[in-house]
Amino acid sequence: MENQQKQTIILWTKRVLGLLAILVWGYAIITISQSPAPFREQVPYCMGSTMLIFGLLTMVYKGLEYWGKNT
Repeated sequence: MENQQKQTIILWTKRVLGLLAILVWGYAIITISQSPAPFREQVPYCMGSTMLIFGLLTMVYKGLEYWGKNT
């Protein structure tokens, strides 16, 4: 596979994963906010899901960047 083709695949993979992460995050926040629990009890779940989702996204981005530099 050509270097330019790999870079294009990496770029589009990042875009798709970013969009997917935002959609999953939005779904998680909406689901948590619809709980009958008071806001104080929802905060840890909102923070935890946000940190988990975007932490995983950052990890995948860094892996894709590493792969792109080593090709």
